[in-house]
Amino acid sequence: MTALEVRNLHKRYGQHVAVDDVSFTVEKGEIFGIIGPNGAGKTTTVESIAGLRTPDSGSLSVLGLDPTKDRAEVRERLGVQLQESSFPDAIKVAEALELHSSFYRNPADWRELMELLGLTEKRDTQYKALSGGQKQRLSIALALVGNPEVAILDELTTGLDPQARRDTWSLIERVRDTGVTILLVTHFMDEAERLSDRIAVINGGRVAAVDTPAGLIARSSGARQVRFRVSQPLDRSVLTDLPDVTDVEITEGRWLVTGRGQLLSSVAGALARARVVAEDLRVDQRNLDDAFVAFTGRAPESPGNSTRRVG
Repeated sequence: MTALEVRNLHKRYGQHVAVDDVSFTVEKGEIFGIIGPNGAGKTTTVESIAGLRTPDSGSLSVLGLDPTKDRAEVRERLGVQLQESSFPDAIKVAEALELHSSFYRNPADWRELMELLGLTEKRDTQYKALSGGQKQRLSIALALVGNPEVAILDELTTGLDPQARRDTWSLIERVRDTGVTILLVTHFMDEAERLSDRIAVINGGRVAAVDTPAGLIARSSGARQVRFRVSQPLDRSVLTDLPDVTDVEITEGRWLVTGRGQLLSSVAGALARARVVAEDLRVDQRNLDDAFVAFTGRAPESPGNSTRRVG
């Protein structure tokens, strides 16, 4: 049940290798995320999948079709919302959807899409008068108006306020629930972690890792830490003698225990045996930002401050 298959994809621009032997598969019905630094090869990869760029070597399959050789058929079954989209300022929401629906043999009902995306009240509003969130919703609607089986969404929430981003996330989950397979490219780690069933980390034109969000976090997490205060005096050796503990620091009555493996259960068990109650206990939680740094060596960029680069 594979929707997309990328095998040994390679693409260069002059002397610059944008994509270097990228391979991954996307199963039908899943949201597959792609993350990585600017210039890592993400956009070139998805534009190749969409048939907008021709790779130098490697193979691509979209629902069993070659996006270069079977371009017309792929366009009927693939919806694309690109990072940079523009429309005539004077075109109205309903006009844009009706026009784009005419390009397909079996389009979705564009009026239902307007309702699904909360655009019905803006049907007669010109594109230039839409807010940033409404423009993004229209872009998503246009990606779905062809009734695609697969949708590529590239930086769909860049520039949106926090509430608009969360509303868009809920929308994408509802779209996936209708059976659409989604390929999501994003700079937002919370977005990738919330939406993606699996994620590919692309760095330097190569796939650094593919796993579930939890799997990436687990693979990247080295040391773990537990912080707490104690209800009564505690001998430091009670914790330093534990095999999972690598370090214990005590600062102004607050304990910081660093270790690995099942650190929390080990510490909790030792405190219980010593009849000591841990107060204000906190566990440092790892997230996808930590995994991003581990696999790329760089912190995630802020999309609002990033400079667009080829790749």
